[in-house]
Amino acid sequence: MKIVVDAMGSDTHPTPDVAGAILAAREFGDDIILVGDEQRIAAELAQHDTVGLKLHIRHASQVITMTDKPSEASRSKPDSSMHVGMNLVKNGEADAFVSAGNTGGILAVAMLHTLRRIRGVKRPALGVVFPMPSKPMVIDNGANADCKPEYLLQFAVMGSIYLERVRSISNPRIAILSNGEEEGKGNQLVKETIPLLEASGLNYIGNIEPKEFMRGAADLTVTDGFTGNVLIKTAEATASELLKLLRAEIMGSTRTKLGGLLAKPAFDAARMALDPDEIGGAPLLGVNGVVIIGHGRSNAYAIKQAVRQARLCVAEDVVSAIQAGIVT
Repeated sequence: MKIVVDAMGSDTHPTPDVAGAILAAREFGDDIILVGDEQRIAAELAQHDTVGLKLHIRHASQVITMTDKPSEASRSKPDSSMHVGMNLVKNGEADAFVSAGNTGGILAVAMLHTLRRIRGVKRPALGVVFPMPSKPMVIDNGANADCKPEYLLQFAVMGSIYLERVRSISNPRIAILSNGEEEGKGNQLVKETIPLLEASGLNYIGNIEPKEFMRGAADLTVTDGFTGNVLIKTAEATASELLKLLRAEIMGSTRTKLGGLLAKPAFDAARMALDPDEIGGAPLLGVNGVVIIGHGRSNAYAIKQAVRQARLCVAEDVVSAIQAGIVT
């Protein structure tokens, strides 16, 4: 495959972006195209052993930063690494685009200037697989803060297709995030979306609360981007703080240190299970090309895992499946 990595995406670019691309090229054997400031990328590559790896540089003179206003920057920076990278996918020169950059910027560049939406898709959505043993997925996770019921119906269809293709989950269980499991609970958006999901032919199982989402009661939980983003960020922060608290308590005395040493394999396994870096990135479903968005704080390993997600979407032809299955 040919995978584009936005070398100017992460908060500390281009160091983790380039290092992650090298890890991906070494593990997968693909052509990795690093897009961004050519001189800075070349300087980073020079610090690594890249002999035999299929690494390429495509220069982009501009960067859409985390503080840029997405719609404005997407117009004023036409030679950004996002524009250049996604145009490579649009023109058939690459199979997928991976970035840990500004989510709003990626969405604006994809929708308005490069890949565009799949015909019939009202709004693309970000589907995040949460790092728990059951790997529950929430869609949308930030692409659309304000939604309409018909958007959420399409999110459910696209997420279901992704889970069937990429994770081999047959007839995935679909739920809608609400403040109660009982029928009649939820805000106006939830109440108006429920009849659409019930009539969709999907495996809709009803309302779900955050606690049930965390337990994996549904394979896919549908919500608006504002709520989904708050849910995931709160859960990730809670997991991180709990791990810090456990570490501090274990290091508090000689006795607990000895106990912690004995339990270290279990703690390491738990840390890995809760680590979003293991997932790497989330697919932007509904645009006419494979786009994977990672955390701004991504390290090299997370970038490599985001490339893994991109490869899976390409291999399973998720874009074509959504084109065939979208409800208009």
